Amino acid sequence: MAAWDSDADQLVDYQMVHSSFVTLFWRKSILEETLGWLTQHGYDVVIVDTRSWTSTDNMFDAVAQALDFPAYFGRNLDALNDCLSDVAAGRYGWRSHSTGLVLVLHGFDTFANIDHRAAQHLLDIFATQARTAALLGNRLICLVQSDDPSLAFEPVGAQPVCWNPAEWSDSKRSS
Repeated sequence: MAAWDSDADQLVDYQMVHSSFVTLFWRKSILEETLGWLTQHGYDVVIVDTRSWTSTDNMFDAVAQALDFPAYFGRNLDALNDCLSDVAAGRYGWRSHSTGLVLVLHGFDTFANIDHRAAQHLLDIFATQARTAALLGNRLICLVQSDDPSLAFEPVGAQPVCWNPAEWSDSKRSS
């Protein structure tokens, strides 16, 4: 997949990765609208419900299954980084003819409240590998759905984790 062209700032996928390869969503309707656009534009969408994760082992198992990691996956952060580098290169995890891969983490605040450090590391590794993917002409996007409108993370992949454009303002995330 080629880089975006000069008119890309109007495209949903470009808007999602402009500031960071990881984007937060609170309202499920906005996430669904975004996913609809991405699907219509040829992205493979992999959805993982993270609400049942109670440990890093759950995280490793679910991500490995969702992205079709090889059996030798070591179930630690270094191995996660290695396998996501293979996903970034297009070796597995998504179809080679797709526009790109979108990893959706539903209910991520639940896991972040249990193990914020591991949640932060997962997003950081994904963002770093998504940047590598972009350098190879591949597109990886992580959309993080949170039921907590105040969920926040430190910068990932040397970039901040931002709220999506429709919910960027705090007032847009209050009932």
